[in-house]
Amino acid sequence: MDTGGGDHDQASIGDLFGRLIDQGKGYARAEVGLAKAIATAKVDTLKLPVALFAAALLFVIAGVVTFCVTIALALATLIGPLAGGLIATVIAFAIAGGLGFVATKKLGS
Repeated sequence: MDTGGGDHDQASIGDLFGRLIDQGKGYARAEVGLAKAIATAKVDTLKLPVALFAAALLFVIAGVVTFCVTIALALATLIGPLAGGLIATVIAFAIAGGLGFVATKKLGS
């Protein structure tokens, strides 16, 4: 009866599992590297559009401020500078409140 063959089979199964684990680790590292490369490529393609969008947003803010100042100046000729400025401010806050109210309704549903 040969008992040495059983030990040889056990060692090869252990070697196979060891190689399987090593190859699995290598595969996982390759997948992580691929995901990093894809993310980096997407970020690189989005840098310029995001910067341009941020610049556009700044100009929109400047336009809204200019519009509010224009309303205040137009009202200043009718009811005085302080009252014109206050009314323009109240109008701007009312619009902001309305937009915030609509946004919270959309989030709730």
